[in-house]
Amino acid sequence: MADTYTPPVTGTGVKATIQRIGGHLAGMIMPNIGAFIAWGLITALFIPTGWLPNEDLAKMVGPIIGTLLPVLIAYTGGRMVHGQRGAVVGAVAVMGVVVGTESPMFLGAMIIGPLTALILKYVDKFTEERTKAGFEMLVDNFSAGIVGGAMAIVGFYGIGPIVQTVTTAAGNAVEWLITNNLLPISSVLIEPAKVLFLNNAINHGVLSPLGVAEAAETGKSILFMLESNPGPGLGLLLAFLLFGPRAMRPTTPAAMIIHFFGGIHEIYFPYVLMKPRLILAVIVGGAAGVFTFMVTGAGLVATPSPGSIFAYLAVTPKGGWLSSSLGILVATGVTFAVAAVLLGFGRGEKAEPADAAETTQKES
Repeated sequence: MADTYTPPVTGTGVKATIQRIGGHLAGMIMPNIGAFIAWGLITALFIPTGWLPNEDLAKMVGPIIGTLLPVLIAYTGGRMVHGQRGAVVGAVAVMGVVVGTESPMFLGAMIIGPLTALILKYVDKFTEERTKAGFEMLVDNFSAGIVGGAMAIVGFYGIGPIVQTVTTAAGNAVEWLITNNLLPISSVLIEPAKVLFLNNAINHGVLSPLGVAEAAETGKSILFMLESNPGPGLGLLLAFLLFGPRAMRPTTPAAMIIHFFGGIHEIYFPYVLMKPRLILAVIVGGAAGVFTFMVTGAGLVATPSPGSIFAYLAVTPKGGWLSSSLGILVATGVTFAVAAVLLGFGRGEKAEPADAAETTQKES
């Protein structure tokens, strides 16, 4: 299923291994991109700071991001490994991770879904040769139930806390960089953490509390701008639109709207996972944006929620719109330029139809 979204990877080196991992991660996300868009629309519209605030409809936001999306990711990951049986046990197992932690467990879902399906795959190989005729359904159902239930417990006590520890460690590292006045370097940690869906933990767990304290003293804080800058994501999606895999280009306009105007940054994370080398583009773009904010003395009075361009400008203090906009523009341009280079300006994508035509002629 990952190959639907990423070209087949050959070779055995480190680069090929990273590409395979990124392809599998993207393969778990991309089939569910419609669910992400649905969540993004509901969030952008109905949360208290949204376009059409509605307290009742906003109640869907938490369950969708906290439960539905992780279950879909784990389900898809399990199906990639062991078909429908793997999908079912993956969805069961991820509930342990979901219930055992407070943060949205996308990363945990990407781990436990395929892992549980792989375990069931080996269990099925062991039992199929030892099961007597007539007992196949009984054995299959109980083996899936036992593996799924056991892995849910493992997720609750093991995988969930481990991922939570990683999240806390990333937050502490970002806090250290901030306290040592190394703001641009913080993008080296923030951008990869965002792509692994740790963005809310970094932003609301570390940056927002520190930003609130600074804003109380000075009236604004640059810390509100480190994770929420929509520039890197917009630049990446623009590069994908022009130079990315041809099959993915039609999906990027909607993603750009949801990301930049709706403020739902999660929509662009799968595009980075699909091409792991593009993490360099968002890191460089994010650092360029932070540096621009520092040079121009930019800052916000509160956390932009959601992180759309409209929310960004809404919490910009009077007279600071130029510096805020400039930082977003620089981040967008730098990310786009680096991503375009890393994508080879689409040369490989343009060559694919010609290669396919030549192959067809040779076969005929």
